[in-house]
Formats: sequence, C-alpha cells, structure tokens
Amino acid sequence: MNQRSASSFLPSMCVLVMCIGCAPPRSSHVVVGAKNFTEQVVLGELLAQEIEAEGGGPVERRFWLAGSYLCEQALVSGRIDAYVEYSGTALTAVLKQPMDRDRARVLSTIGRVYEQRDRVNVGPSLGFEDTFAMVVRGDDAQRLGLRKISDLAKVQAPLRLGVGYEFAERPDGLPGLNAAYGLHFAGAPRTMELGLLYRALAAKQVDVVAGNSTDGAIRAMGFVALEDDRRYFPPYDAVPLVRDDALTRWPAMGRAEAKLAGKVNADEMRAMNLAVEAQHRDVGDVVRAFRAAHGL
Repeated sequence: MNQRSASSFLPSMCVLVMCIGCAPPRSSHVVVGAKNFTEQVVLGELLAQEIEAEGGGPVERRFWLAGSYLCEQALVSGRIDAYVEYSGTALTAVLKQPMDRDRARVLSTIGRVYEQRDRVNVGPSLGFEDTFAMVVRGDDAQRLGLRKISDLAKVQAPLRLGVGYEFAERPDGLPGLNAAYGLHFAGAPRTMELGLLYRALAAKQVDVVAGNSTDGAIRAMGFVALEDDRRYFPPYDAVPLVRDDALTRWPAMGRAEAKLAGKVNADEMRAMNLAVEAQHRDVGDVVRAFRAAHGL
C-alpha cells in the first residue's frame, strides 16, 4: 500500500470505528418492547412468553416505553427486536401514510412500507382491534341521550374533554374527529396520561374521554363507549412488528407470531386488562393463565 492509499484509508477507518462505537449494542437474546399502558404490557408479555415457549431463550422485557414514536425508534435502531402495534396507528402516526379505512388495504400498506423502509416484518393480527373510543359516564349517557359520537354535537352545554397526549395531535386523533363530527367542547381538552383518563371521568373532572375500546374500566366502572357512527377512525388491528434480522437470528419469533395469530378476541383483551388494572393481578400470571386456556 503506497502512502497516498494509506492516508485515504485511515480517515475511513476512523469513521468506521466511530460508527461502530455509536451503534446500539446487539443483545445476545430477544428484546421485546411495549408502550406505556396496561394493554401494551400485557401484549408484550404475551409475545415474550410465547417466544420463550417456542425455544427463543430468555426474553428481555423493555416495557412502559413512552408512546408509539419511542417504540418505533427503538425498533428501527435495534434497541428492541419486536413490539405490538395497532394497524391504524402504524399507518397514520408512525408511517405518515394517508388515512384509509379499509382493513385489508391498511394491513397491506403497512406491511409493504415497514418492509421497504425499515426491514421490519408485520405479523398476522392477534385477532382483535383496539380502536379509539369516546367514553362518557353511564348516567350522563342516559340523561343526555348519548349513544353515538354524533350525539355529542347535540348537547347544549359544551362538555369537558380529556385525552391522552398522542390523541391530541395525531392525524387520526382529535382535530380530524372534531371536523368529522362538528364537535365543540368546553375550553381546551385536558391532556393526561392514559391511566388517569377514567379516574378523571369518574371524579367528574371531565365529561368525555378518548379511551380505548378494549379498556376493562369501561364496563367495570359503568361507562359507555359511544358508537363511531360516521366511521371516522381507521381499523386498529393488533399486529406484532419484528425486525427482519431478529426473525432470521431467532426463528422462534416467527413460530410465536404464527401461534398467536387470531388467538385474542376483544372480550379476552378487556378481561386481561381488567385483571391487571382492577384486580391488581401480576401481568405474567394473567398471560400464563390465558395461554394455558388456549393450549399455548
């Protein structure tokens, strides 16, 4: 190697070393993530237990990550190998694709874009949808005649709204909902952690909250989820997202995806959420009971 080629090679090597030093460490075992609410932790635990049962070795849990953006960044950067996302959230909030309300087309779109953009595999649906739900107290629903979201526009005295941080800004969230239904609430919405929404509703600090359709608290606390009669929200099928390189490295992840496909319905998801939130049962125990009941 002459002096000229050596001098050009050394800076390149320095850059390579710096890049390697900045790259996230690749774990020797599977890492499963989850967002920062109960259902996500239950689903993360379900995926982790099934990977372990399929021979994927001990799985590291990195749960309670703060929202879709952080989970997506962790997945793409290799900090986690998998997490469960919702198809409509992936479509609009993560991948920034146009709104679409056709279930099959949404799944096809996110599968194609994730693979092309991030080398991430979208697994088969776990079997249920967790859509946004506009929720009111049961006595208010009866007194004001609230059955559908469109009924909120007919209430003479504006109602106070509570929402999670993401819902206030995301493309399939509050601004579009207000436009689609012509809704006007009393003042600016109160934004808070998802876990606080139903407490605020029960305490009459707010009158309507943007919750999730599979939240166990809705039925347990006598609340009413209003029908999305104008079909504003896109489908939100629960689907595992797994890095392609992780699927290659740990084939048990693919087997776990296949075993879990279609196994969870909405009522079962509500029951698991309720067991953790209201009955204070251990997440791992709740998931083990579910898996045993399904022969997993």
